[in-house]
Order: sequence, then structure tokens, then C-alpha cells
Amino acid sequence: MLLLLLAYLGGVLTIVSPCILPVLPFVFARTGQPFVKSGLPLLAGMAVTFALVASLAAVGGAWVAQLNQYGRWLALVFVALFALTLLLPQLAERLTRPLVAAGSRLSEAAGHDSRPRPGASFLIGVATGLLWAPCAGPILGLVLTGAALQGASIGTTLLLLAYAAGAATSLAAALLIGGKLFSAMKRALGAGEWIRRGLGALMLAGVAAIALGLDTGVLAQLSTASTGGLEQHLVDRVLGEKNRNGQATAVKVADNRPLPVEGDLPALSGAVQWLNSPPLTAEALRGKVVLVDFWTYSCINCLRTLPYLKAWAAKYHDQGLVVIGVHAPEFAFERDVGNVTAAMKKLGVTYPVAIDNDYTLWRAFDNEYWPAHYFVDTQGRIRYHHFGEGDYDQSERVIQQLLREAGHTQVSTDLVQADAKGVQQAADNQDMRSPETYVGYRRSENFASTPAVAADKAARYQLPAQPQLNQWGVEGQWTIGAEQATLAQANGRIAYRFQARDLHLVLGPGSHGRPIRFKVTVDGKAPGDAHGTDVAPDGSGQVTEQRLYQLVRQPGGVGEHTFSIEFLDPGVQAYAFTFG
Repeated sequence: MLLLLLAYLGGVLTIVSPCILPVLPFVFARTGQPFVKSGLPLLAGMAVTFALVASLAAVGGAWVAQLNQYGRWLALVFVALFALTLLLPQLAERLTRPLVAAGSRLSEAAGHDSRPRPGASFLIGVATGLLWAPCAGPILGLVLTGAALQGASIGTTLLLLAYAAGAATSLAAALLIGGKLFSAMKRALGAGEWIRRGLGALMLAGVAAIALGLDTGVLAQLSTASTGGLEQHLVDRVLGEKNRNGQATAVKVADNRPLPVEGDLPALSGAVQWLNSPPLTAEALRGKVVLVDFWTYSCINCLRTLPYLKAWAAKYHDQGLVVIGVHAPEFAFERDVGNVTAAMKKLGVTYPVAIDNDYTLWRAFDNEYWPAHYFVDTQGRIRYHHFGEGDYDQSERVIQQLLREAGHTQVSTDLVQADAKGVQQAADNQDMRSPETYVGYRRSENFASTPAVAADKAARYQLPAQPQLNQWGVEGQWTIGAEQATLAQANGRIAYRFQARDLHLVLGPGSHGRPIRFKVTVDGKAPGDAHGTDVAPDGSGQVTEQRLYQLVRQPGGVGEHTFSIEFLDPGVQAYAFTFG
């Protein structure tokens, strides 16, 4: 009952989700007519369609997602035609002549006849529901996760219906309020025809916004009423906070206590390519203990787990352990298989790696983290998971327990001591006070340069004279894009006021590919003994490829310092700071 209430509340909050804004004109277009014969069928069509699409997404495969995309485009065409009947009645008549008789009657009933037609309203609700279905937050994600792990059930169906009912409730309130406003405007202005045309224009604008992806892109950035935080707060309060810093949430392993079954290993057929191995399948891996690692090669947290993954793959290979890396890119350059192959060679990754550029496996596991580790027994069942770094001893004990369950009697109880060096050395979390920081404007925080960011436009910036802790900025001629900042002229700088042992920056040489020289300073001086693995003691270095660069590693006490990197050549691309 508690979960049903939570799902219902999540649906109610859908009304203030940014991506619902283009849908609202379709709802208000039915105002001015009796609610039972017009508004209620509209909401019923929306709720039924939404629940159906969500149910299929929970139990289906990639073909369902593709079918939903086709359905969205068909819905856009249908709603655009309906909007034209409101906006231009004469043009609507011409457009509907080639249609079948049923379609013509629906258009006439929806656009010209003042009498309510429940069937027409229901069909419009179905079309609107296809557009509304993507407006899902953490609560619906929780429901779909349960369906993916445990399979379809009556409980899952009830939760989906509760979510749809909550959304329909909030939209019904909007419809009733909108109807009163609509009637008042007609009485006060006598402008029913103009109001009808205005609704048609709003509907067309909504169709354009959805077709261009603005409903989930620009609107999400502009709106201050996103429901994600509200829904996540509900989830955290009712079900316990989900640690998004990537720490383990699973049950501790002790005294060979049986591990719970968390679900089945999804099919691995969605990878676009396999490296170090022919394509692997869930069926072929039966009889093996499998560790699936979601990673990407410029992720510092992922890099720091690699020494343990490689050690486990070598130590337990002969006893039946298979380690599989799933490379899911965070930045565009990580989609380049050549870049991934080169990085794997340098990092010494020899176990199978699936290239998940389309995030098919990511979605199949309902994953949210880099890195994320899923431990699978010989029957193909997920028995344990761990998100982020740390707890390596516990993870290895899970491997040992699953191997013993498989019948191996000579499983070592010793634990590996990974020799992690350079960027792969464990973070100094005790003294670290600086968070991961993105340079692109889409996820940027604490930008302190002047002027403010001019998105996707070349601009000249000036660094602040005295930045506060975790403030950063650029200086010189830069173009700041959604994902990265690109230096337009030589001698541009990036600075960051930080507190951490290590400072890393994801960099690339730009489209020309030529090496880009740089000079690093810490508090205005050459780093000396505090230089990172990619920097000489005098602060010099080069950006030669798209990857993570370690620029500072302090040997002694950790305090606040101002980092600065000056690029002596134009074209460099900067993506994200990370610390350790």
C-alpha cells in the first residue's frame, strides 16, 4: 500500500515536470465541454496509453522502445492535424478530404462540432499519452526497475496504474481549472474563435517543441519546476536514501550467508562491438561466475577500480570467473572504438569488453553509475552489486562465495593486494573537499569568470582575482559548449581553487589532432614535487589524445591551492575536473 501511494504521488507531480509543458495545450483544447463526456475520456486515453507503454517498456526489449518512438511520431502527426482544425478550419477541411471516413469524422468532431464526442476525446487522449509517456521521474524508474528484476506481475501493473492515475488526477485538476478560465474569457471577451485559434497555435508550438526534442532538452534547462528532486526526496524518505556517491548498498557478506537473488543477467546482444572476445551471450556464460563492470576510460573512479578487476580476472580465471567490461561512454570522444582500444592497451585490460555506445546494456541493467559492478552466479542470476570505488575485500569475498557455490573446493580465502599507481591509486578521501566539476555549460557549477557563459558562442573571459574554494573559470577566447570548452586562441587559461591531493582534467587536442603544449602552475609557481604523472616538475606537458590527464599530485599535507593551466596552442578541448 505504501508503494502504491508513493507511485500515485509521483504521478501527481508529473504536472510540474518540464517535459509535460508541450502536452498541456492538448489538454486545455478540450476545455469548455462537459468533463464527463470530453475531459474524462481524454484523461482515460492518456492514462491507458501511458500504462501500456510503460508496461511494455518494463517487460519488453529494444523493439518496444523503437515501437514507442514510431508511435510518438504518429501521435505528433495526429495532434498536429487536430491543431490545424482548431487554427484553420478551412485548411483543415482540405487536409481531411484524403483521409478515411473515420478519420474525417474524428477531425470534424474534434475541431468543428461543439457537441462532445467521447470517442474523439479518447483517441486524442491516446495520442497525447504517447507524447506524455517519457515524462517519468525516479519513482517510475523504481517501478520499472522492479519489473525488470522480478518480471511482470500484478503488483507491477498496480504500481503503473497508480502512477498513471496520479498523473491523470493532476491533469484533471488542470483541465477543470482551465475550463473555468476558458469560459470566463469567452464571457468577458466574446472571443471564442480567437481562443480556439490560440489553442491551436499553442498545440502546434507543442508539436514543434516535442519534434525538436525541446520538451526534454531546453525546457528541462529553463524550468525551475523539475520534479526529479521532489520525487527523489519521496523515494529517499520512504525507501531509504540511495547513496549516489557510489558506495555499496547491498547486504554485507559474512560467514558465507546466502546472497539474495537480485534478478537475471540480461541479454548481452545489444553491444555494438566486442573487444578482446567474440560476442558473449547470457546463455553461453551459464556455468561461469560473471562480474560485469560498467566503465568508461576517462572516468577517474573507473580507472581506480581497474587494478582490482584485472587482479581478480587473473587470479580466478582458472576457477571459472569471467570479468566483462561494458564500456558506456560519458563524452562523445569515448564513443570512438579506436580511442577505447588504445586506452585498453595502455591500461592493460585484456578481458572481454562490450562497446555499449547505444546504452542498450546500460538500460537492460537499469544502471546509473560509473563504475558499477554486478556479480552473477553460474545459473545466470545477479546475486550482488556494488556502485563506485571501495569495498574491494567485500567484492572479492562475493566472488569466492559464488565460486564455492559452483562446486569449487580449492577457492583461496586470501585477498588480492592490488598495486595501484599513477591515476589508478586510491583517492585521499579524508582531505578531499573538491567535487567532480564539468566544464561544459550543461552540467557546469561554480563558474566564476566574467562575463557569464555565452553558450556555444566565442567570447573573451577574465578569471576572478581571488576565487573561493571550488570556484573555477577560464581566461582568453573560449567557446563553451554543452559538453566541453574549446580554446579559440593561444595562451588561454583554466584555473580552479581546489583542495585535494590529486587534480585531473579530461582534455583533448581538438579536431586537428595536433599536440597542444601547456604549462601548469600551483599558486603561481611550477608544481615541482606536486606535479602529476602527465606534467614535468617545471609544469610543462602536452595534450596528445582525448583522455584524463593527472596534472597535480601533492606529496605532503593537503590544503587549499589555486591550480592554473595555460595552453600555448589553440584548439584544446576541456571536459571535466576530477580529484583524488
